[in-house]
Amino acid sequence: MLAELKPISQITSRMIPEHILQRKGARSIKDLNPEVLEYLNKGLIETANLIEWLAVDQLHLLKLVLEELDKSNWYDSFYEAVSNQKKPTANSNTKAIGATFMQLTNDPGIINYLSNHVSDIPRCWAAQYFGATDMSITERLHTIKPFAADHHFGVREVAIFATKEYIIQDLDQSIMVLSNWVKNSDENIRRYAVETIRPIGVWTKKIDELKESPEKALSVLEPLKSDPSKYVRDAIGNWLNDASKTQPKWVTKICNQWETESKTKETKYIVKKGLRSINK
Repeated sequence: MLAELKPISQITSRMIPEHILQRKGARSIKDLNPEVLEYLNKGLIETANLIEWLAVDQLHLLKLVLEELDKSNWYDSFYEAVSNQKKPTANSNTKAIGATFMQLTNDPGIINYLSNHVSDIPRCWAAQYFGATDMSITERLHTIKPFAADHHFGVREVAIFATKEYIIQDLDQSIMVLSNWVKNSDENIRRYAVETIRPIGVWTKKIDELKESPEKALSVLEPLKSDPSKYVRDAIGNWLNDASKTQPKWVTKICNQWETESKTKETKYIVKKGLRSINK
């Protein structure tokens, strides 16, 4: 059965040379080792940094994945979807491929296969598959949660890309759901809860409602004001810095309040990061 099929990449991963597995990501495309790129494009390893993530030939990898799935006849549909984009990027390619999978199949075996692939890129496609699927915002957030918790940075970012527009459309309900996520023991889940509702953010749509009324997000932010994870603290600090661009008085007030209520070094770190634009 397809649900039991393991990607070739998982079967052969133990054969990857140690110098490939232990590498540090290239600092630029021109510095990328051709041997590493070959492994990436075959889906045998995960990307090590953003440079590698951007360098992957997703259509080449997709062709191999479709061969593993015995769905090579689908390739033309994906090629058309990717080629028809006005301004294709690595991120938009993951979205186009994920949406095309959604149009072609609802087979849970195929989506499970992508969701558990050793390469982060097919897992990104799976996240975008759910992003393109019609469901309520509560269902959508529940479905994206495993991708928000993924150990790979790229999959976690795509989880945000795949859901943010829907979060904006149903912000109040989203905040209600995410307010429970901040209690999660997984720092990746807590970080997603903050990062996905950043008023400005990076590479994602702005949330005008939170730019004007950042207090609406306090149920997400407040419980994390002294979070033990730097990953989460950075997200909180960046969130406040975003809000300071439009509501500096509110951000200053919240930061002063947090410093009074919490004397920890973690809160101090968040406040300093949150006020960096105001104090520069």
